[in-house]
Amino acid sequence: MSFGDPNNPYAQQPQGGQPAYGYPPQAPQGIPAQGSYAYPQAYSGVPGYPGSPMPMPGGVKGARVILWILGILQALGGVAVVIIGAVFASEFTDSSYSSSDAGAALSIFFVIIGIVVVGFSLWPILTAAKLSKGRGGVRVSGIIFGSLQTFFALASLVINLVTLNGLHESGGAPLLLALIPALISLGLGLWIIFGLANSAAGEYFRRPPY
Repeated sequence: MSFGDPNNPYAQQPQGGQPAYGYPPQAPQGIPAQGSYAYPQAYSGVPGYPGSPMPMPGGVKGARVILWILGILQALGGVAVVIIGAVFASEFTDSSYSSSDAGAALSIFFVIIGIVVVGFSLWPILTAAKLSKGRGGVRVSGIIFGSLQTFFALASLVINLVTLNGLHESGGAPLLLALIPALISLGLGLWIIFGLANSAAGEYFRRPPY
């Protein structure tokens, strides 16, 4: 069967075979063509678009900063306690036998406490370092640390209130100065808890890998 003159635009074209020049190939039946709505293009870097990194919520960012600060301060405090223990050891080296033994025991106690404090400081530091890529486990770690921070701050606040309650003659200024560190510590602990336990943080830590 002849399809007529190939130069005639009105001639019947053959079914199948190569597509006409200048026209894109048609996708097989049942498969949408590329660039259509069924095949969204993955533009990275656009927040909320599939395939793009999910931005860290503000509460998580604040909790990460607080964890860094608390961890660094605890590490510095532990190093200071170790130095105090070394100073005690040097002070009692040339003393009498009994004083030397007491000074050595006290210096060892300070060194052990300092090492424990430095080791404990790794908890908030490592948690803060992993918040950007971590998942639920890192979030739980931060919430537990914030809960302990809040507990010890409340305990310190109660102890200060009970201790200074009977010092009526000292006035309100010393009482306020004694409560300020406990109040600051309490606020930081609550910030960590609320920053990591809200719904925005939950969605962030349940984000798919990219």
